[in-house]
Amino acid sequence: MIITAPNIKEMKEIKYETRLLGLPYPKNDAYGALSMPVYHALAYEFETAEEMEAAFCGRTGEHTYSRVTNPTVQYFEERVKAATGAHGVTALNSGMAAISNTFFTLAWSGCNLVTSRHLFGNTYSFFVNTLGAFGVEVRFCDLTNAEEVATCVDGNTCGVFVEVITNPQMEVADLLTLSAVAHERNVPLIADTTIIPFSTFHASDFGIDIDVISSTKYISGGGTSLGGLIIDYGKFNWSHSPKLKPFADTKTSAFHFKLRKEIHRNLGAYMTPEVAYMQSLGLETLQVRYERQSAGCQELAERLIPMPGVVSVNYPGLPDNPYYEVGKRQFGTCPGAMLTFDLDSRDRCYGFMNRLQLIRRATNLFDNRTLIIHPASTIYGTFTPEQRAAMGIKETTLRLSVGLESVDDLMNDMF
Repeated sequence: MIITAPNIKEMKEIKYETRLLGLPYPKNDAYGALSMPVYHALAYEFETAEEMEAAFCGRTGEHTYSRVTNPTVQYFEERVKAATGAHGVTALNSGMAAISNTFFTLAWSGCNLVTSRHLFGNTYSFFVNTLGAFGVEVRFCDLTNAEEVATCVDGNTCGVFVEVITNPQMEVADLLTLSAVAHERNVPLIADTTIIPFSTFHASDFGIDIDVISSTKYISGGGTSLGGLIIDYGKFNWSHSPKLKPFADTKTSAFHFKLRKEIHRNLGAYMTPEVAYMQSLGLETLQVRYERQSAGCQELAERLIPMPGVVSVNYPGLPDNPYYEVGKRQFGTCPGAMLTFDLDSRDRCYGFMNRLQLIRRATNLFDNRTLIIHPASTIYGTFTPEQRAAMGIKETTLRLSVGLESVDDLMNDMF
């Protein structure tokens, strides 16, 4: 029997951890398990043909097939809803699956999307190559310039997309200004908020309508599993979307309805129950780990500045960073656990990396271990020099994802 916290729905100002840990299961577990069991089932049996029909036609919430819904994954989604106050959450098998499912829901042939060239490499490729092949125009602009964004957005824009801190350029747009520009033109703001977890950053407060997250990062609990999340805050009026207008009178968000009833089912990228179990556990320690990692990143950024051979350090938490003030307003005093720094040449970068013994040479972000990568030769290695230059990717930049190790030990490893 699952015992729920008394009057949990009526409690005011419930903290992140309490909302997660107090969330009951949809159905009582036969054995009273404290952790949601992993339901490996693919299909689900029904007592009658009528019950089966009702489930398949969406008139009940019963599970039918685990490509569509699964009890373990659904509980993970519900925990994210409880933590964020979202209208709807969809868990997928990677961050890129979250981005692709979002824009296959929003976009149509002949529309445009507005974004920056300062994007993660695969996001850029998805927009330009994949969506471009389906007739979607990508309009690149400076998202820190409201006037320039305004000139790009029109009645045929399916959305404005921003990374809240760009990876690896570390650019920070003013989200309230950006959302105001988008909403004045009846266009949704979609944001990749992977860099700052929702335990600290409340995306909806800054006008973000759809949140996409690589849950592989902070949420997984230390690089345990691949996953992605689409979070719909349920505030946008989808009657303004030419594609979603026919569904705007549904009882749920038109975006969430279209995503769950068609796109998510047809693309088949739903999260697996094993991953949902691991990431649900990761949610429980997310804020504790983030506080440690972001504080370590802030200290490392400060200590790297005077070190020999370091040309520059890029972290929005540094007072002389051009995005310090906007970053502080949006993310607090320690804006994430990722920083970049520049040496004077690509060869120096390689030599620096090759001497490391504690820090791991690997991709991914926000593992429990500190990771380093040379973005220009790896994530952007197949881009042309001209493309890298336009995207702000330099040959001299190293990206550091700060883990849980002692800052003293990390500094000793690097110098």
